[in-house]
Amino acid sequence: DGSDGGMAANPLRCVAKYLFDNKLADEYLAVETSSGVKELWVNSFNGKASSVSVKLGNPVFEGKLIPSTFDGEVTERKITLGGKSYAVSLVNVGNPHCVIFCEKVDDIDIEALGQIITDTGYFPQGVYVEIVRVVNNMTIKMRVWEKVSGETWACGTAAAAAAVASIVCGYCANDVTVKLKGGDLFVKLNADGEVELDGTVRQSFEGMIEI
Repeated sequence: DGSDGGMAANPLRCVAKYLFDNKLADEYLAVETSSGVKELWVNSFNGKASSVSVKLGNPVFEGKLIPSTFDGEVTERKITLGGKSYAVSLVNVGNPHCVIFCEKVDDIDIEALGQIITDTGYFPQGVYVEIVRVVNNMTIKMRVWEKVSGETWACGTAAAAAAVASIVCGYCANDVTVKLKGGDLFVKLNADGEVELDGTVRQSFEGMIEI
């Protein structure tokens, strides 16, 4: 609908690839976003960026700062949504995320659940919803519903939020592989509390836009 989606990690990584591939930047970039300056590093092969990592800063867990209507840190807090009880964890990594753990991600009607969560009014600026299954202590599988847009195949900040929630809740170690429909992303919670996201990048197409 044209509204601001907040900080977006995968687009940042795509920007880094474009700049590097077109010789407009080196392996290290600092990019100013609505959530502050983010640092990125490019790994290349034959002169083209093959993967890009980005530091997203320290995650926020305080309910009011997500922002949401909840007080205190929200970690697997039971709330009622559409007549059913869910344990939700809230994380802000540049934009607001609501993480819900489940047994089978494909059994959830994520479009309906995302709309129900939006309609509750708990999140005044909207929210991204992640349905997560813990595969093992280093791997999670995830689907994501982006506010306004609906389900998408990949979302960098959603992967980061889901991984951080998995770590904080004690399900995973500090390095997590996140499996999404669009491919794998890799999230690390560093010793200083900062979140780092890494993943492959590739060009899909190019074209000309007439204005």
